[in-house]
Amino acid sequence: MGFSGAAALAGRAALRAGAGLVRIACPKSVLPIIAAIEPSYTTIPLPEDSLGKISKKAINQILTAVEENDVLAFGPGVGVSGDLQQILYHLLEQQKPLVIDADGLNNLAKLTDWPEKRKANLIITPHPGEMKRLWSGLCRQPLPSDKTEQAGRLAQQTGTTVVLKGAGTVVTDGRKVYINKTGNPGMATAGSGDVLTGCITALLGQGLDCFDAAVLGVYIHGLAGDKAAENKGRISLIATDIIDSLPEALISSH
Repeated sequence: MGFSGAAALAGRAALRAGAGLVRIACPKSVLPIIAAIEPSYTTIPLPEDSLGKISKKAINQILTAVEENDVLAFGPGVGVSGDLQQILYHLLEQQKPLVIDADGLNNLAKLTDWPEKRKANLIITPHPGEMKRLWSGLCRQPLPSDKTEQAGRLAQQTGTTVVLKGAGTVVTDGRKVYINKTGNPGMATAGSGDVLTGCITALLGQGLDCFDAAVLGVYIHGLAGDKAAENKGRISLIATDIIDSLPEALISSH
């Protein structure tokens, strides 16, 4: 409760970025809110704990839904709890593409053995604060000051594709590196990261590998933000403006 918009933003962005079918699995108490925001995705009501977060009782229901879908995203709006960490372990063991963002990363940072558990083709999308938490949970060495080195070393150690967000977002799988040039300071607004999660997940669902989906997702997301800033101004830009500009960004990038 209180973070239903995060899931809705990710779902709407995935639809606009080309996903054919989007399903949002969420605590049953917030489902009516999420469903009312966008009629084009479907919803799955999940059992919740006393604080309204997804309960571990939802694991079997989640795993059934996983089998029926091509790609997964975990994190926007979920909160942090022991039950969610158990759910995340199960998701990491699925042999499917998985994007982890937002509170998904904060839950991941509490699992010190997650690289050994991972079977999923994984993309993680930390901002600098989340990067510090992930690093301290896995690495004994101090965090390097250089963003590209941070992302590269984490990607190599964990076997993942890392999207280190911020000005000049870095995308790397530990071998290839991309530094993004699209985007603007107006995109430092609540929900922008949830939109990026939706974009990357949709591109994975269209058959791109993890590195290419992350690169194109970051580029398109930034380009949509630039087009939104042209129309609305950087100061007034909000996350839904980025989603509304995704069609124009996708057309102009072809």
